[in-house]
Amino acid sequence: MMPSDRIARFFAAPTLVAALMLASSGRLTAQVADTTRHSGAHSMSWGRETFLLSEVLEYAPSGADRPVNYDLLAWTGGAVNRLWAKADGGIATLGGGLHGEYQLLYGRLVSPWWDAQLGVRVDQANEDGSAATRVGAVAGFQGLAPGWFEVEPSMFVTTDGNVSLDLTVSYDLYLTQRLVLQPRLESAVSLRDEVEFGIGRGLSSTSFGVRTRIELRREFAPYIGVVWDRNYGRTAQFARQSGAAAGEARLVAGLRLWR
Repeated sequence: MMPSDRIARFFAAPTLVAALMLASSGRLTAQVADTTRHSGAHSMSWGRETFLLSEVLEYAPSGADRPVNYDLLAWTGGAVNRLWAKADGGIATLGGGLHGEYQLLYGRLVSPWWDAQLGVRVDQANEDGSAATRVGAVAGFQGLAPGWFEVEPSMFVTTDGNVSLDLTVSYDLYLTQRLVLQPRLESAVSLRDEVEFGIGRGLSSTSFGVRTRIELRREFAPYIGVVWDRNYGRTAQFARQSGAAAGEARLVAGLRLWR
């Protein structure tokens, strides 16, 4: 069980309050967008529609620091132009560490299946009382690849000149009309060391998860799953130097919500 004081601090944290207004892409986002785009909404440059999604909102009781992780997004606009907000990170319920990536983006439809996005990203990390922040420009795409894979590649250029690349790929496999199996892969590559964030140059990390959700309602789906995280190269070296493991497998339980 998560300690009550940790729960209170988690839900009181300003970063989470902001995060709960956001979310990460999913196949449903693209399906809703596609329905809108094929209904004659192309004539509207900016609309007044909004969408919120928590693709990941979960607790990992078997994790080393028992984190609560989130991957959230929100958009407002129409079929062609949208303003996006995204939040991806975690808060430890043991040890008090946290990390988060927050993005504000302008998105424009470039094909029936893809949005191009450009904006600002802010990363924050707090571990053992030391805080770090980095800011920069981010550009990427979001959409459906052949085979109905939801794909989200992006490039982040910090004000210090470092370049990193991120890729998220997921797929929703409907076992029944209500039971959905979702494999999900996240990976990150950095062109140079970011010691304050524990990131080394090269392929720095991958996270592969398999989550099974039951859609009690389309908008409300509890899930369970297992996630394998792995650091590589200098990132793994930084982790070992701080007393952490280079890799970890953990059970997770959470909710997928949208409106």
